[in-house]
Amino acid sequence: MLKTLKLNRGMLLFPLLVLVLVALVAISATMGFLQVEVGDVFTIIAAKLFNLPLSGIDPVATTVVTDVRLPRIAAAVLVGGMLGVSGAVFQAILLNPLADSYTLGISTGAAFGAALVIVLQIFGLALPPAVSVPVFAFAGGIGTLLLVLYLASGDRRLSSTSLILAGVIVAAILSAAIGFLKFLADEQVGIIIFWLMGSLSGASWHNILLLTPFALLGTVLAFFYGRDLNIMATGDRTATSLGVNTVRLRMVLLAGCTLMTALSVSVAGIIGFVGLIVPHMLRHLAGPDNRRLIPLSFFSGGILLLVADTLTRAVLPAEVPIGVLTALLGGPFFCILFKRRQREGSSGF
Repeated sequence: MLKTLKLNRGMLLFPLLVLVLVALVAISATMGFLQVEVGDVFTIIAAKLFNLPLSGIDPVATTVVTDVRLPRIAAAVLVGGMLGVSGAVFQAILLNPLADSYTLGISTGAAFGAALVIVLQIFGLALPPAVSVPVFAFAGGIGTLLLVLYLASGDRRLSSTSLILAGVIVAAILSAAIGFLKFLADEQVGIIIFWLMGSLSGASWHNILLLTPFALLGTVLAFFYGRDLNIMATGDRTATSLGVNTVRLRMVLLAGCTLMTALSVSVAGIIGFVGLIVPHMLRHLAGPDNRRLIPLSFFSGGILLLVADTLTRAVLPAEVPIGVLTALLGGPFFCILFKRRQREGSSGF
């Protein structure tokens, strides 16, 4: 009965989340210093998509919506979606409801790469930020994953315990390295600190063109292996007997989710709790089937980050770094949820 109820919830959640996301995109585009009507927002979007003439709409409003708000809104949806999918996959691979990109140190590695290039620019190294930060963040994330895999390679099955322990060790080292970079930055340390706390204020259409194909490919890849992730939840020995190559599965999905996480960090900085809370909540609403959980995590993650970014951009009196806001909102909520699950006698996975 409970399984049927969760299946029905999962089927209903998908169209509901799509509708909510579309509505929130339209509402968010109207909010800000310059108020724009919802109807004008849809008219502007339609005109840009289908190359139609615009008449009767303030040119300033058109510029603000198309060049300032929509890129930031799209970046929030894509980054939140990628973090949600990555969190769902990491939790499925590690069989740990508290796992996300931080567990394996990937976010910390990407942050170290981006912080490194910022410090190099402070010391006079001429690099274009639009290229150097994403490249260094991706290199840091991939380098961290390779180091974690190397440390865990003593266990030929690449078990969850080995990966988690290796990730904790690498993340601790990289956190100390980021602290050293802050020390080197001296008076300009604020640049690194603000970036590490997360912000979508610099999002542009260039970022959207970078994020969109990888968000789609990464989500499709994770969805394609959803059945294998379900089987792997029964244990490595059972999964192997059923024909699932657990080592290859972990390698492929870890690489894909590392890429999505690194790109998210390169555009928005470190944003916590999205990849942790979203899959955890959806698992209780829609069940543990990763074939439903992964696409739902994309839309839910996008909705969560869009709401948080709209609050800090258009509601709060001063723009708070979005990573700080998601931690302040998500941290206490997750603590309450975790304690409730403990009282119910369940680990939450």
